Amino acid sequence: MKSFTTTALATLIAVGAVSAAQAEIRIGVSVAATGPAAFLGDPEAKTIEMLVEELNANGGINGEQVELIVYDDGADPNKARTFATRLVEDDEVVAIIGGSTTGTTMSIMDVAQEEGIPFISLAGAIAIIDPVREYVFKTPHTDRMACEKIFTDMQARGISKVGMISGTDGFGASMQAQCKDVAGNFGVEIVADETYGPQDADMTPQLTRIKNTDGVQALLNPGFGQGPAIVTRNVHQLGIEQPLYQSHGVASDGFIKLAGAEAAEGVRLPGTALLIAELLQEGDAQREVVQGYKAAYEAKYGESVSTFGGYAHDAFALMVDAIARAGSDDPAEIRNALEATAGLVGTTGTYTFSAQDHLGLDLSAFRMLEITNGGWSAVE
Repeated sequence: MKSFTTTALATLIAVGAVSAAQAEIRIGVSVAATGPAAFLGDPEAKTIEMLVEELNANGGINGEQVELIVYDDGADPNKARTFATRLVEDDEVVAIIGGSTTGTTMSIMDVAQEEGIPFISLAGAIAIIDPVREYVFKTPHTDRMACEKIFTDMQARGISKVGMISGTDGFGASMQAQCKDVAGNFGVEIVADETYGPQDADMTPQLTRIKNTDGVQALLNPGFGQGPAIVTRNVHQLGIEQPLYQSHGVASDGFIKLAGAEAAEGVRLPGTALLIAELLQEGDAQREVVQGYKAAYEAKYGESVSTFGGYAHDAFALMVDAIARAGSDDPAEIRNALEATAGLVGTTGTYTFSAQDHLGLDLSAFRMLEITNGGWSAVE
């Protein structure tokens, strides 16, 4: 299997339009480096900038340097569409990586598909790759897969009645729908169904209704951003003792800090090998790439690596591998090479694309994690 590791360190490139000396291959990026989704986009931008510097220092792709052009869309779908159009028409990129959120991804992918530019999304919704669009790929697991991983764990614990509280943002709403769709496959019944808005600062009323619902054995919170941290704190404050499950949308150390280690104790969620890098055993296919990326990122930026930066790491690895195999910077040939990717090991899993599958991951790529003593542990 192929792997992609990071080792070299260099100076940070500022987010914006950037260039490398004698650049010949232009790759565009649009992420939420600032704003409400900066916890997603900031590590994504930093990761790709670091990888481009390393790549160029080591000779580029087939001897050609890469020029990285980065825009900060602030998680605004309208800005994302504008930047995607600019990347194609003005900057003349041969590929695009980005879409920190589902909303911005949907804007970018419309442009990419229409213009015939390969695009790898960093967002979670299944609608990004189902139905398959010729030029659109993604690196994070889908929200549907997250539901399936969570329900598999619940089933093993004998949990069959669940109270759900979901964010009304694009990711939360999509995962809520997917969880409802697959719950019955695992013998799970959603007996309470509440929601909250992106700006809500207290979910006590909704959680109180769930607490008072007969038979609730566990809580599930599809969502990302500050909402899940507030839910976690409120669950603790209300003395709710049933297990709490979160989504992969909050799989980072930042979530633990925001929710508080005491409140987050025992929370389970599906995540990637990146969060348990030090626990990976010899022989684990992802160990080298995960530990290499983690060491490089943390040494360069002085902050913990995140799942979201890992999505960007994998997207860049996939794009570089495809361009190298294509032996061309023609977007159509890069797209064809992307779709032919087989066995590329990333931080999120091992990717094998096909004409019917532009995600390339199965459920085994998810690790069920639990927050223990302020850190991450693997659920066996």
